Amino acid sequence: MPAIRGINSKKKTRRRLRDIDQVYEDLKDGRHLELYKSTKAVEDLPGLGEHYCIECAKWFESETNLESHKKSKVHKRQVKKLKGEPYTQKEAEAATGQALPDNGPRKTVPMEEDKV
Repeated sequence: MPAIRGINSKKKTRRRLRDIDQVYEDLKDGRHLELYKSTKAVEDLPGLGEHYCIECAKWFESETNLESHKKSKVHKRQVKKLKGEPYTQKEAEAATGQALPDNGPRKTVPMEEDKV
């Protein structure tokens, strides 16, 4: 039986994972990852929170499930996405036309005097 709001609402909210920029911060700074893990209750996590894939932000029941996940296409795609740096807010605003374009450093050219 579909949800009250419709069948498509289930797809949008089923498994909300961490965004690319959040995972990028986890990889860059271990403290960021520890703060995230500390917000989760260990009893509620699969495998009591021992088996975690940082790149995909997922917990697994056992070490074998984690190892098979790391060989999967889904994991490899996520690792490939994380190789580049995530977009910044400034780049996002420039793409939508809300920010001034970055034209590089200003060139100073001496002005020629008009001869009359």
